[in-house]
Amino acid sequence: MTSKLKVLGALSLGMLFSIHARAELEVYGFAQLDYIQDFKRVDPLWEATLRPSKIPTQNDQYGSDGQAVLSPRQSRLGVQGSTPVSEKELKTRLEVDMFGVGKDEGKVSLRLRHAYGEWGPVLAGQTWSNFMDVDGFPNIVDYWGPTGMVFIRTPQIRYTPLAGENTVSIALEKPCTDLDASLGAVQMDNKFPDVSAKYQRNSEWGHVAVAGIARYLGFDTPGAAGAHPQDHKMGWGVNVSSNFVIAMADKLIMSAVYGDGIANYMNDGGTDLAADGPPGDLQAKSVPLFGWVAYYDHRWNEAWATSLGYSRTEENNTSFQAANAYNFGEYSSINALFTPDKHILMGAEFLYGARQDKNGDRGEDYRVQFTFKYLFSSLAAK
Repeated sequence: MTSKLKVLGALSLGMLFSIHARAELEVYGFAQLDYIQDFKRVDPLWEATLRPSKIPTQNDQYGSDGQAVLSPRQSRLGVQGSTPVSEKELKTRLEVDMFGVGKDEGKVSLRLRHAYGEWGPVLAGQTWSNFMDVDGFPNIVDYWGPTGMVFIRTPQIRYTPLAGENTVSIALEKPCTDLDASLGAVQMDNKFPDVSAKYQRNSEWGHVAVAGIARYLGFDTPGAAGAHPQDHKMGWGVNVSSNFVIAMADKLIMSAVYGDGIANYMNDGGTDLAADGPPGDLQAKSVPLFGWVAYYDHRWNEAWATSLGYSRTEENNTSFQAANAYNFGEYSSINALFTPDKHILMGAEFLYGARQDKNGDRGEDYRVQFTFKYLFSSLAAK
């Protein structure tokens, strides 16, 4: 009897270890320091990255030119797991960085990047928007990146009925309406979630993706009778992107996006709704926007790489927006990156950005960024 119990115990323990062996948990991230020598000056709350929308269009708006910035805010920490559940893989991910935004603008504070679970074709949580191309970000070290690309993480429910060479996905995403100052003391009124859909063709030569989004944008007036004035407009957008592999080691990254009221999904610049009538007859318009990106990633050898390119976002302002309303932004960069080991990256990057307002006022910024990045993973030794 005792021997039988020992055998059963050994079998049970073996099964337990077998199940656990199939599950995987990884702690990962990196410590990063950026030294930025800015030859002009941007909004001090955003000096650790280059956002064209934060470039002043008036002389000395933020003080005298020239700033030295040392920032650890890109540093990142994440945990991700993989577990077989009913013959499907359950994936989970939780990730933060130190780049405070919102009420924490300019601070070294925790910022949630990803928090989601994915089981089979269903994903729920916060991660990359279904409207964007996840592989469309070039090999650069600036935090924010090209202005003219769709780039945002949203809370969402996503369904992917087809995955592989041909991938199809649809999602309900958190609505958020960026309101222009011309609308006055109003608040966003989001009645329905945004609906996005994407098709992507994957191949050895890279991929091509087409994504679309439909939005119901609105505002109302808190504390006023009937919450008036209020108005609602439809928003929509189409994003076409590609990632072509060239000579096995290089990549050509391109994308173009157009729509009405899609600024919230853009990496930088613009507004979703703006006034399209006087205060006495306040109405809104979903603002048209066009953005594009063209970048080339080149690998010189196993240790050295370069990325260079240009991006632009442009809005068609309404006649009721202020003279200093954002009209268009430009972003370009070139770098030299050194990776002596998969856990270490060092590099230098030159960046140029420009902003122009509705009235034609223009501002520019150019800077050099030196980056030191040290990666870690609990699975590195495996």
